[in-house]
Amino acid sequence: RLRQLAEDSVQDEIVGAVITVPAYFDDAQRQATKDAAKLAGLHVLRLLNEPTAAAIAYGLDNASEGIYAVYDLGGGTFDISILRMSKGVFEVLSTGGDSALGGDDFDRLIYTWMIQETQLSSLEPQDQRALLSAAKRAKEELSEVTETSIELTLMNGQPISLVLTRDQFERLTKPLVDKTMVSVRKALRDAQLQVGDVKGVVMVGGATRMAHVQASVGAFFKTQPLNNLDPDQVVALGAAMQADLLAGNQSKNNEWLLLDVIPLSLGLETMGGLVEKIIPRNTPIPVARAQDFTTFKDGQTGLALHIVQGEREVVDACRSLGRFELKGIPPMVAGAARIRVTFQVDADGLLSVHAIEQSSGVQASIEIKPSYGLSDAEIARMLQDGFQAAGDDMRARALREEQVEARRLLEAVGAALQEDGDLLTDVERALIRKEMALLQTLLESETNSDVLRKAIEKAAKTTDPFAEKRMNASIQRALTGKNVAEI
Repeated sequence: RLRQLAEDSVQDEIVGAVITVPAYFDDAQRQATKDAAKLAGLHVLRLLNEPTAAAIAYGLDNASEGIYAVYDLGGGTFDISILRMSKGVFEVLSTGGDSALGGDDFDRLIYTWMIQETQLSSLEPQDQRALLSAAKRAKEELSEVTETSIELTLMNGQPISLVLTRDQFERLTKPLVDKTMVSVRKALRDAQLQVGDVKGVVMVGGATRMAHVQASVGAFFKTQPLNNLDPDQVVALGAAMQADLLAGNQSKNNEWLLLDVIPLSLGLETMGGLVEKIIPRNTPIPVARAQDFTTFKDGQTGLALHIVQGEREVVDACRSLGRFELKGIPPMVAGAARIRVTFQVDADGLLSVHAIEQSSGVQASIEIKPSYGLSDAEIARMLQDGFQAAGDDMRARALREEQVEARRLLEAVGAALQEDGDLLTDVERALIRKEMALLQTLLESETNSDVLRKAIEKAAKTTDPFAEKRMNASIQRALTGKNVAEI
């Protein structure tokens, strides 16, 4: 439907689009958006975060580097995003908001006030709709004037005549505005920033036209919000500007250039010699993407990072770009550490990879030129290899993932037996060891991922009673010698 409307407007065929999505959309939601566009016959030039689109519309991508907030108050939801602009790249530092708070809630408060002022007890559905429409009109008018008249006639012929001032309206709806500022403060805390760190604030959404919303945001950030563009259209405008850029068009002042793209996917080696793609091929640059990883073994204090390039699912078939190690990770149980790895490619194609363990702050980084030494023919060959081997690669990936899971289970159960094996009877211990031996044999010989997965599930189920006994023993040890007050 949207495609048809656009084609009717420009009187031409639409084949490509830049589509905006909320900054908090995960990969599955983004992929679903791309799939929907494909079903509509649209080639997705780029998925763009809505706050980034708004920032682009205000020209912040050409401004000096810094931190920006995007305050988005729509009809039904409120979103706040904190962005960092660095080296031409917008990075979303944090998002927040309230999915049940929007301009409609302001309408409903005026509606409730009207009911109270007129002492109406029961209303027909048509009257309710008429009152809500009148409340919405009053809200919109008070963005321009200091008082407004509300005049309508109910289905039973009863006239309604009220005057609502801007001061009354602002007092009435102040709790809603205050509620948005709670989310703003949380977003800043999540980004580990202070109010003074924010360089500018962009206002998005029709509800930001309300004077007291703008005043509250300005007072909080101690700066005049950017609001000279239509807040209902600012995201679409930013998307259109990005589409114009990606299509190779130039502005009148000849300052717009076609963005380069990453010719081959960039990723990291993970357990089992698999590749986790961080930045897919054909992603326009500059770009930054981050992903969280964790440790595989208990007490692991270091993590080797191997950066690779290519379209294959296995490391051996990709091009190695570089390696570095993150050291000093606090000893924890396997899977407890949270290591954020950020890939950033600047406008010159230089890749920076940065890793940080989030609880301790230990970090390491490396810089690489991914395209160095690759000719167009070699890039084409790597792409062709990736397409031809896609089926085999996916089967190999599935098998290796199950092999990694099998090894993890074998190691965990082996350590548990060594530490708490005395909790089991001889029969129980023998049964678990038998299942582990069968799993070990399959791990070394099985080439069907489905068979191996079923063996893992069977082995894991066999150890469930052992896990329960260990948990009970751990709780008992923790409570020994404690009185009720201490607990």
